[in-house]
Amino acid sequence: MFKRLFLLITCSFFVHISQTTASPLPQVIDRAHDLIGTPYRWGGNSEKSGFDCSGLMVYLFHHEADIKLPRTTAAMVKAGYKTVEKPHLKPGDAVIFARNGKGPINHVGLYIGDDKFIHAPRTGKNVRIDSLSNNYWRRSYKTAKRFHEPPPRPFNATAAQQGLALQSHHRSR
Repeated sequence: MFKRLFLLITCSFFVHISQTTASPLPQVIDRAHDLIGTPYRWGGNSEKSGFDCSGLMVYLFHHEADIKLPRTTAAMVKAGYKTVEKPHLKPGDAVIFARNGKGPINHVGLYIGDDKFIHAPRTGKNVRIDSLSNNYWRRSYKTAKRFHEPPPRPFNATAAQQGLALQSHHRSR
């Protein structure tokens, strides 16, 4: 009787852990597929109003993964998230572009695997799937970020100095 109870509790514990540590990325990608056909709208960040490229990413990661992203593509790049080399892209990574590969970063999409990504392209178009091997997107590709891995904590020199001062204070006692 005790063995069965122990086994039941142990199995329940592991099922709970696997459910709570499961990646939110499948939901992010599934929801992105659901939004295909939603109109582009500059400044848009909802299904009702439409999306611009960064608004789509903010919406997906906030609603499906509880990850809060900066509102603009440039701010997403500067936020310190892990940079991913193109050969190491995984579904759920953000692919980031500059028009024809020149000038400032100005576009972002959600990589879904097989060299494809979902994005809100521009005024007059709808959220859609495109290929990174398309001439325009291949030429415009700049980098990729992994938003679902937390950015490293910024180094805080003041805190580090205070920590060293505290350590030396304790050593001198």
